[in-house]
Amino acid sequence: MSPVSSGNAGGSRVLLRRLRDVMVQDADTQTRLDRIVAQIGTTMVADVCSIYLRRSDGSLELFATEGLSRDAIHRTRMKAGEGLVGLVAEGVEPISLADAPKHPRFSYRPETGEDPFQSFMGVPVLRSGRVVGVLVVQNRYARTYEDDEIEALQLIATVLAEIVSVEDLTGALSEFQIKPTTPETLKGKAYSRGLASGQALLHDPDVEPTRYLSDDPVAEEQRLDEALIKLRSGLEALLAGDVQTLGGTSFEVLETFHLLSQDRSWERRLRDGVKNGLTAEASVEQVRSEHRARMTSAKDGYIRDRLHDLEELDNRLLRYLSGEAGDRKEAPENSILVARDIGPAELLEYGRGRIKAILLEEGSPSSHAAIVAKAMGVPMLGQLPNLLSRVEAGDMIIVDGNDAQAYLRPDRMVSAALHSRFEAQSAEQKLFAATKDLPSKTLDGQTIQLLLNAGLAIDLEQLETTGASGVGLYRTEFQFMIADSLPRLDAQTALYTEALDLANGRPVTFRTLDLGGDKVAAYMPTEREENPAMGWRAVRMGLDRPGLSRYQLRALVRAAEGRLLRVMFPLVAVVDEFHRARELLEKELAWARSNGRLGPTRVEAGAMIEAPALAWDTASIAEHADFLSIGTNDLMQFFFAADRGTAKVADRYDILSRPALTFLKHIRDSAGQTPVSICGEHAGRPLEAMAMIGLGFTRLSMPAGGIGPVKRMLMSLDGEDFSRTLMSLLRIGDGHLRNALKDYAKTHSVIVN
Repeated sequence: MSPVSSGNAGGSRVLLRRLRDVMVQDADTQTRLDRIVAQIGTTMVADVCSIYLRRSDGSLELFATEGLSRDAIHRTRMKAGEGLVGLVAEGVEPISLADAPKHPRFSYRPETGEDPFQSFMGVPVLRSGRVVGVLVVQNRYARTYEDDEIEALQLIATVLAEIVSVEDLTGALSEFQIKPTTPETLKGKAYSRGLASGQALLHDPDVEPTRYLSDDPVAEEQRLDEALIKLRSGLEALLAGDVQTLGGTSFEVLETFHLLSQDRSWERRLRDGVKNGLTAEASVEQVRSEHRARMTSAKDGYIRDRLHDLEELDNRLLRYLSGEAGDRKEAPENSILVARDIGPAELLEYGRGRIKAILLEEGSPSSHAAIVAKAMGVPMLGQLPNLLSRVEAGDMIIVDGNDAQAYLRPDRMVSAALHSRFEAQSAEQKLFAATKDLPSKTLDGQTIQLLLNAGLAIDLEQLETTGASGVGLYRTEFQFMIADSLPRLDAQTALYTEALDLANGRPVTFRTLDLGGDKVAAYMPTEREENPAMGWRAVRMGLDRPGLSRYQLRALVRAAEGRLLRVMFPLVAVVDEFHRARELLEKELAWARSNGRLGPTRVEAGAMIEAPALAWDTASIAEHADFLSIGTNDLMQFFFAADRGTAKVADRYDILSRPALTFLKHIRDSAGQTPVSICGEHAGRPLEAMAMIGLGFTRLSMPAGGIGPVKRMLMSLDGEDFSRTLMSLLRIGDGHLRNALKDYAKTHSVIVN
């Protein structure tokens, strides 16, 4: 039995102190690691202790050993997955065998002289969830290694990972895969188009331990206790609604975090590390690396989600230990934001200008974070597999939002090839700029209004650069989402006044607050809902809280004094809701007149058609509304019963299908003479926009990046001819029309690319 068995934490601390002495010695990498294996072998009473490090080609090279032949050092290399060492790296879990030669994966290497050794224990050496090596001990006679011996070796592997990481900084391990250094190309899904390059900025950056070994385990355990208390109290406060910012985090996730924070096995692993001589931060880092590594190799989606939750919990605890909880550092210039997922408020916290692109391991193309990315004019990719384990902070990245690819640490050839793409993009932008002042008409003379979707005042600068005829949707909720308290009347009035001033006489359609779902204001506690997208949000919240609605409407009325005011109410499901919302607007107009205010010169009130119930009653709402706008993002998710925030179904159904297009045509025909616009990301895609024109829609509201391509498309389109073709396809075509529409565009030289 070894000195570190039977719960003897003292033996582990003795070994860790010896390793700390080795770490501070002035020696080269080989000498340092040779001394480490000697110390481990002696302390654990092992006949063999060996360190294998992963090379850039994925093989594992014997780098240092005590007990095997020294002639095998740097000669013995195990291919990926080869032997028991490869099995440890492959499974990212410890392996303990009493009779190793009988295992089917045992690989005999005569140059090592390992014939006499029967027992084998190996643990992965993990850094940021990546396997950088394997630490092995062997004994001459058959024996079963106890659980606390395995944990002790894992503890040592954590310290070893830090040692080799430091050595890597000196360049001594440049041929080994301590950090991701080789070029990689990841294929994902494009949520916002465009090209960008910059350096990786981690949204939830690793809080790296500054010390790995402690001098006072009792004091470290007390620090761990205090951090756990703060972590749990913080989660309880979030669940109770006493929170400064929620961002995009849902209550379901918070409840999961809260339950996991009470997990005894998780806490026990943390305490064991501290008791054995690690600092509290190093103990959390050890557990976090295990979670990351298991998550990378897990095949089952449910298990991956739970491991993801545990990793998030590890990150939160590290931030409490470091004192960085709640801090958000300013983004450096030319940053590529890298995250597992992100909410719209969190994204807005970074501001605009420094973030050049966004990469997500998860995400959804119709999420509000994607909408914000389009508004910011930055490319966004999602569904990038194992992104966080492949990127280090500061890595150079090129993002191709057109082909949905991210190039990590690109080599010169890739950089040169993509540089030509940047030049082509610049040339395309110049082409769009040259057409911005031309009439927005089809070949047969049909005028199509191209409108801008906005949510930030800076978005309105795009009115001039794109030639948009106005703002078809101004999202007012962003100001509420990024504030710590309800924006005051003067602040709201100033924002809306600035928007109207920047529009310079062009019409601006203000959508009233669309809070709820994934858009949460920190100062407005909400109840948990099974399906928040169809819950208490948008106009429903506004009608139930008339004071909040009138407060905003008063600001809009003030801002529009002497000008046109266009107000649009979101997620109206029945006509009565529109009447009640309009009554609130009329009360504010009357209040302004009674207090001697000038008021707007004209007021137009409209409704967003996002609920199928209102879509089927379009004829009725058209009699009362001054205009209508179809919110395709929400309407299509309700139409197809497919949550746009769920990646597995977000792209499952196509708006360019016969059911969806027939449904949209019904709305257009039922509206009669009431103006109806298409609003959403679909309006900004040339092929989808062509279909909308064919259905009879002449008002399209879209992100700024879509106006140039859509205008180029419609200027090459014979609208009347295409409309006849589309009506024929709706009568006799199959359910999927996308390819047929592409064929029409190709044969009639309509530019949809």
